[in-house]
Amino acid sequence: MRHRVTAAALAALTAAGGLTVASQTAAQAAPTGRTFHVDCAADPAGATGSKQHPWTSLAEANAHTYGPGDRLLFKRGATCTGTLAPTGTGSADAPFTIADYGNGPARARLDGAGAHDVVLLANTQYVHLKALEITNADNPGSERNGVRVRLTDYGVARGFDISGLYIHDVRGGDHKTVSGSSAIHIAVEGRTKASWYDGLDIGHNRIEDVDREGIYFKSTFSKRDLVGQQQDPNVYPGEWTPSTGVRIHHNTLKSLAGDGMKLDTTSGARVDHNRVDGFQLRSPSANAGIWTFNTDDTTIEYNEVSGGGNTHDGMSFDADGASRNTVFQYNYSHDNKGGFLLICPYSGAKTIGTVARYNVSRNDGARLIQNCWGPILGTEIYNNTFHNKEQIPGYLVQDDAGSPATTQHELSIRNNVFVSEGTGGYAFKNPTPGLSFDHNAFYGIDMTRPDPGGITADPKLRADFRLGAGSPALAAGAVIENNGGKDYFGNVLKPGAPNIGAYAGRGVR
Repeated sequence: MRHRVTAAALAALTAAGGLTVASQTAAQAAPTGRTFHVDCAADPAGATGSKQHPWTSLAEANAHTYGPGDRLLFKRGATCTGTLAPTGTGSADAPFTIADYGNGPARARLDGAGAHDVVLLANTQYVHLKALEITNADNPGSERNGVRVRLTDYGVARGFDISGLYIHDVRGGDHKTVSGSSAIHIAVEGRTKASWYDGLDIGHNRIEDVDREGIYFKSTFSKRDLVGQQQDPNVYPGEWTPSTGVRIHHNTLKSLAGDGMKLDTTSGARVDHNRVDGFQLRSPSANAGIWTFNTDDTTIEYNEVSGGGNTHDGMSFDADGASRNTVFQYNYSHDNKGGFLLICPYSGAKTIGTVARYNVSRNDGARLIQNCWGPILGTEIYNNTFHNKEQIPGYLVQDDAGSPATTQHELSIRNNVFVSEGTGGYAFKNPTPGLSFDHNAFYGIDMTRPDPGGITADPKLRADFRLGAGSPALAAGAVIENNGGKDYFGNVLKPGAPNIGAYAGRGVR
């Protein structure tokens, strides 16, 4: 039974000045919901889902249909085995919440024991999933997930919040599909009714030791001209229908076989304040730290990415095929074997309007920037700072020529600081006519291409990426419109010639 405020109570409160007409309506409309408890270590006799007599299995939790305001709580310190796949939905005012209860030091733990999914949220909305420990290590190598959110011919689903989870030891195979394998897997499936998410918040989660993906998006409703033949239209047949209101923030991801985070078929997503440490460690496929595919208007900012494990791809960031207007800004990239940035259309896809600005990179290699063959249009890489000492990149720009489409590259590299404390490296592989440089600082590097307005004197780069007093890079850059308004350190960008590099302040003594 759902508890509502009675008419008599409403009248009394209104008479006393306690409720307006508007708040009467809200009180009548918003159910309070019920709370159900699960303790898989408890005695199963007489289980009702109450705190005194909790359910003792995921099967009991899955047998109930939940509604707005309901809470499904798991006992801290207890472990439940199998798949949690609840049915029902919450509402905008009263989401359905899955979380924990109790005061024990150990989390409530869900163990998939080799199941395809530990938590499956299918064709639902307004669900908050919080605070649980999730693992899935048994029978490694099969397709599996920690958490999978799935829509199948559903339409729009709103109001997801996935937060505070500890997901670890999800031992799937090298499956990069619409159904797995990931710590958090966001899927749109089906062929008849376009589906998408509107309002999806993934924040403050800890993800460790996962094969293969950290956070992964995939949709069958992703067909558009921009993607070309980069994915099979028979597998992904629906017209491009992007998810909106997506934010991925304040997550920590460590020891990933494959990618850290991959956005797919989204519009206006924001990825910020995440830490990715160790990716591309156990997968033979190509992987990156944080990347986009078939997306519009993605902002990737204030992230730290390191530990790319090999050079296939192994760089921090990637604007892949059909990525349009992707901005990488205010990020810290370091110690990635693959490098800093990949721009990668192929098979008829295009990548348009990529911007990388006010980022800092330390000891990234084997190349700082790599281009795949195919149209790379309107790319601007400016006011970044690159410092290499232990790792010297073989290429500053590696352009993987292989088709006439590479002549369509439009890649501008301006106002960047490149400092090397080693020897060799920084060559150009297959540089195309669309690759241009101006107003960069190259120190310790033999620059082999024209760089109008550039400098080769010591820019006095400090260990914290600021510029020292008297640096020739101060106020020596080219003016760039629509430059984001601030530097890597949060300094406001002022009118006039900017500094070269990611620091816009005065020289530091």
